[in-house]
Amino acid sequence: MTSRVLVAYATKNGSTAEIAEAIGKELESSEVQVTVSNMKDVSSLEGYDAVVIGAPMYMGKVLKDCGVFAERYRNTLCSLPVAAFAVGIAPVEPRSGSVDDVLRKLAVSLVPVQPVSATVFAGKLDVEGLSFVYRKMVSLLKVPGGDFRDWKVITEWARGIRPLLVKQ
Repeated sequence: MTSRVLVAYATKNGSTAEIAEAIGKELESSEVQVTVSNMKDVSSLEGYDAVVIGAPMYMGKVLKDCGVFAERYRNTLCSLPVAAFAVGIAPVEPRSGSVDDVLRKLAVSLVPVQPVSATVFAGKLDVEGLSFVYRKMVSLLKVPGGDFRDWKVITEWARGIRPLLVKQ
């Protein structure tokens, strides 16, 4: 029997979407059918056996789409295996916040859902693409811009959550 896994993500500038696609690709196999979708485009969780939820952190907050999604589908999500990830600069720049703090904020945004695994990935910060206010804040905090995503770490996490999400 083929299992169906949804990788639902929130994104502002596309970095989290690219990470979600990489996770989906790693989870996919002959026994697992994966759908990768923006949370805003998900209309039902019917037929899915597990869900992976991903969202970026901006200015110390998980993108609100994540909490909206978790609340909308709370009953179903509480009955399925769920893994979650946040994307931000905390893993490479402690001045932007600690990884533990990001994990706490991710957990709060998902309440009452209890993920079987949760992690934080370093993201991509395109300073030039930020609004004036965000650029000023990044400048004041001296947060570096760049693409800090570690595709090996992302792939290894996806490989590790597969047995937690899919019954063999």
